[in-house]
Amino acid sequence: MAVQLEHYKELLLRYLRPQWRRSALLGALLLAGIALQLLNPQILRGFIDTAKAGGSLGTLALLAVAYLVIALATQGIAIAETYLAENVGWIATNQLRADLALHCLRLDMSFHNDHTPGELIERIDGDVYRLSNFFARFIVRVLGNALLFVGIMVMLFRVHWIVGVAILVFALVCALALNAMRDLAVPYWNVARQASADLFGFLEERLAGTEDIRSSGATGYVMRSSYALARDLLRKERKAGLLGGLTGSTTMFLFALGTVVSLAVGGYLYRAGEITIGTVFLIFNYTQILEQPLEEITRQIQDFQQAAASVARIRQLQSIAPSIEDGSGAELSPGALGVEFERVSFAYDEESVLRDVSFRLEPGRVLGIIGRTGSGKTTITRLIFRLYDPNEGAVRLGGADLRDLGLSDLRERVGIVTQDIQLFHAPVRDNLTLFDQGIPDERILGVLRELGLWGWYESLESGLDTKLAPGGSGLSAGEAQLLAFARVFLRDPGLIILDEASSRLDPSTERLVERAVDSLLAGRTAIVIAHRLATVQRADEIMVMERGRVAEHGRREVLAADPDSHFARMLRTGMEEALA
Repeated sequence: MAVQLEHYKELLLRYLRPQWRRSALLGALLLAGIALQLLNPQILRGFIDTAKAGGSLGTLALLAVAYLVIALATQGIAIAETYLAENVGWIATNQLRADLALHCLRLDMSFHNDHTPGELIERIDGDVYRLSNFFARFIVRVLGNALLFVGIMVMLFRVHWIVGVAILVFALVCALALNAMRDLAVPYWNVARQASADLFGFLEERLAGTEDIRSSGATGYVMRSSYALARDLLRKERKAGLLGGLTGSTTMFLFALGTVVSLAVGGYLYRAGEITIGTVFLIFNYTQILEQPLEEITRQIQDFQQAAASVARIRQLQSIAPSIEDGSGAELSPGALGVEFERVSFAYDEESVLRDVSFRLEPGRVLGIIGRTGSGKTTITRLIFRLYDPNEGAVRLGGADLRDLGLSDLRERVGIVTQDIQLFHAPVRDNLTLFDQGIPDERILGVLRELGLWGWYESLESGLDTKLAPGGSGLSAGEAQLLAFARVFLRDPGLIILDEASSRLDPSTERLVERAVDSLLAGRTAIVIAHRLATVQRADEIMVMERGRVAEHGRREVLAADPDSHFARMLRTGMEEALA
């Protein structure tokens, strides 16, 4: 993706405008530093010419003190400028990271299926890190060094027109050479950033699967694969770095040439009696100072090359639009919510999963969905949550089409418990409330008592402030499952989805949760997906799925009494065997 000037302008205005005061102060410090850099060579010339002319020690001492004071002030301003620039850069990039993370969270599940978490971490953090200098210093430094260059040229032309012309020609040659190499390394840095994202994605996946990798003896394969990705990153980073470093090498050569030019012109004019020896040092010093803006501009160009690659990748990520858009804001009524599927068909890419599915679940009823693996049971719940939209047909909740509902309202009114529980390395309170600070501790403790988790809670060192281990390690499968039930209790939704929620519980733990589940389902609509017979005994209705279609739907008692029904055959043969 080509990066246009307006893209940089858009980023700068969006993330630096809230910091305009800091940015203005940064510019003022830079201008003050430029003025002091232009002043000190004049003092040095005065010191040398005064000493050569036999001036008084008092005058020389005064000039020396002034030189030292200005030098110290220049360093102090540089420190303040660096501190302020770092603050501006980090504040801007942190906001950009937050915006990109929120954008990724809003993207469709198909996007997350195609991109690993490690890759997204590199895209959100690694690419943005490359922009820290761009936000903090690029514009200010480029403009500031341009002003410094103009100031030096004015001073040199005041010395002698020959000096001004010679140094100006030298500076123009430098500028043309640097401009010719401005975008030389950009495409190579872009490729290198993608290689870095691939490596991070690989490492994240393999580290998450450490137990399976070690138990299956696949450590050697993983290491060889990581070596291959690291080697690919090395080659691409090296190539980009070499091309980027070519700019720096060219600059060093030009600096050496500039020193030769300044000394040659200064020596010629001194021998001709046009200038003093102090002025020769003045020309030399200004030429040396001139190296700073040229070197700084070169460094900014190298950073800009990496920033350009990062901006392109960030723009590419931002250009991915979610197909699941927020609804017009239709409101759901309080209490239990009815569910209706009207001729719904859905496919993941080209793989058809649901075909012409229609059913209706009245508010307050419990529907048990059973079927073989791959029959479309879980896909039904994903459509209810609007993680996907159906390719054909409509899904309604509480009488409203899901496309008309606000996503936050929809997901607030629907609760789900699955067999795979995501627990965070955070306090117990945040794991239960999912970081909702509006839920009081008294309510949380009441839910823990109702679920039979009070003994577990009393074993915690710091109560609700106790941090869970990363990934919930240290908790049994049953405890993790009960914590997931607690999350749903705290939300008080109108529709509950239990997606094989008790499949990981041992019989004693399952009995512990039975009473709590009965309480949870009271007065609410529920959809229960299960592989075990006991799980659907509380269902009012049964729906059997086969190859993406509704094979059977009716009242549980009626289907159980019909010897020709699918459900009755499952009861006779044993559900686990029938669904294997």
